[in-house]
Amino acid sequence: KTAGCLRDEIQDHLFQLVALLAMEPPAYRGYGAIHDKTAEVFHAMRPLQRTDLVRGQYEGYRQETGVAADSDVETFCALRLSIDSWRWAGVPWYVRSGKNLAGTAAEVIVALKPPPQRLFADSAPTDGPANYVRFRLSPNSAVALAARVKLAGKEFVGQQRELFLLDERPGEETPYERLLGDAMAGNGALFIRQDAVEAAWSVVEPVLGDHPPVQSYARQSWGPSAADALIAADGGWHPPAA
Repeated sequence: KTAGCLRDEIQDHLFQLVALLAMEPPAYRGYGAIHDKTAEVFHAMRPLQRTDLVRGQYEGYRQETGVAADSDVETFCALRLSIDSWRWAGVPWYVRSGKNLAGTAAEVIVALKPPPQRLFADSAPTDGPANYVRFRLSPNSAVALAARVKLAGKEFVGQQRELFLLDERPGEETPYERLLGDAMAGNGALFIRQDAVEAAWSVVEPVLGDHPPVQSYARQSWGPSAADALIAADGGWHPPAA
């Protein structure tokens, strides 16, 4: 138990989600084109600094079997990414993952920039949650669109509502079953290219040895309070919804 959340989850799995969302349209059909575009995202990522990272460890972790009494291994990690490309320059990307949290889900939230004009009489553009698109990968597959809409009645008052599309497929292969099957079949669509692996590691390398200490957090919470402070200026986290 020495790898930690940053190496095991963030750099590996969640960076792939970021790359798929941030990549430019492929130039041709096929997984080779997708590999080209996701590799470009990793090369455009700015190397992390200490101030971009919050590390946490759930209460009681050091009492687990096989864990050192003074372990500094993180079971939670939240970070801020910058992608210095033409499309994403100046747009912050926030990623978090952890164990013993309040819920278990894999989601991507794309928060939309509010318009400059005040549309509804009960809120300024900076008040309340932003409109967003939500992509859920697990425990089920879903896509949701949230927008502030006018309530029925004479007053021009808005309320945020979410349009939710759930895709349930009983008996579908688990992710690792599909991954192993593709490996045996020689299908490389779900595998990352060597240059992309190296570029992704170069993003996290500066903080592997120079990082802030872990902060304790309660089991079944959403992590240490410092993770909330990291994203506070950009609207806060969106806890996974049903």
